[in-house]
Amino acid sequence: MCKFSSQKIFHLPIYQFTQLPIAFMLLVSIDTSGKSGGITLAEGDRNGFRVLESSSIAGGTFSAQLVPTLASLLQRHGFTAREIGGFAAVSGPGSFTGLRVGLSAIKGLAEVLKLPIATVSLLEALATSSYQQGTIATALDAGRSEVYFGLFSFSNGRARKIAEELLSQTEFASRLTETKPVRLVTSDHAVAELSLVTGAQVQEVTRPGSEVIARIGLQKLLANETVSVEALDANYIRRSDAEILSKPQR
Repeated sequence: MCKFSSQKIFHLPIYQFTQLPIAFMLLVSIDTSGKSGGITLAEGDRNGFRVLESSSIAGGTFSAQLVPTLASLLQRHGFTAREIGGFAAVSGPGSFTGLRVGLSAIKGLAEVLKLPIATVSLLEALATSSYQQGTIATALDAGRSEVYFGLFSFSNGRARKIAEELLSQTEFASRLTETKPVRLVTSDHAVAELSLVTGAQVQEVTRPGSEVIARIGLQKLLANETVSVEALDANYIRRSDAEILSKPQR
């Protein structure tokens, strides 16, 4: 287990939570969407947000390490599981197996502790990283010459989803030209290079980690934008059956 951060403080504008009840919350965020994952223990309310500690988890060990890593984080900071106020989890897109393991763990913990769950899309997290008002496009390499594409409206510190879809590289370039976003945000250099040919303003950022997921998750938990244990599911962003059937067979 590799600890990669501690005691980071983020001050959130008060206007983000002006309609929300004052509540101080301890939360746990989990990201198992990639080759490696992370767990963050954080706390905050409508006035601010603080990361207590984040721990990374090696790919291939998610199922064995998630709960023990969380237990260690809680113990080091003097908390018990009963003091957690909610969970935030990356719902996708990403590794099928990784997402399934992470969300299954969250389901089990949330059911036992009877806690709310906030889901966060990686594309949404990328949009939040832009800090640019207006329509923001985000994209991730989906492999097989395809791109995960998201379109969001960013204002008052929040990214609101307009669309998320799986596109071919040609479709992606066309969609960027059609939508004319303020900027395209990605953590994949290949996607950034592909985007430049469209004339889009490109912002290449570090892949959002569990710390970013915790901050977005806190906003959603305080706003009661949550999902039930039964409704929690991975967001793989697949093509619709109609799109698949309409494609010519090779």
